[in-house]
Amino acid sequence: MIKPKHNVPNLSLPLVNDTQWHLDAQNNQVFTFLVFYRGLHCPICKSYLERLSKKLDEFKARNVNLIAISCDSEKRAKQSHQEWDVAGLPIAYGLSIKDAKAWGLYISHAISDKEPDAFSEPGLFLVKPDKTLYASAIQTMPFARPNWNDILSAIDYVTEHDYPARGAAE
Repeated sequence: MIKPKHNVPNLSLPLVNDTQWHLDAQNNQVFTFLVFYRGLHCPICKSYLERLSKKLDEFKARNVNLIAISCDSEKRAKQSHQEWDVAGLPIAYGLSIKDAKAWGLYISHAISDKEPDAFSEPGLFLVKPDKTLYASAIQTMPFARPNWNDILSAIDYVTEHDYPARGAAE
């Protein structure tokens, strides 16, 4: 488990637009927001990311860089990008199970032929510009995810009040 105020693992992944994303190259003033999702097979991920896509301008206005990440293959990730209403949302693919575990994500194995053999469960990570964890929400299954408006309100509060990262006590 990554604790707040500690460095997060470095991450570099291909994007569906045939470019490469690097965590260490993120040059934001507030946060980089990593949204790990289950993949193409997950209808809850589809609706969650579609709602997120409609909030992109609100995150950008707060100087928050966003990326959605899955263990999906290039083919599956590009299919999601084409079939889902996620225009403008950077989507990375090819997260290894090893890297997913390094981020503290839970791993599931396929229970149907629609699912990949193994994939990560959802996780949200707000990373500060110094590449330390500010906050995270990690789930064991796709249900009951945080609301995007609640996250935006939280970002407003913590930036306005210079609220420190919590949960790092030993």
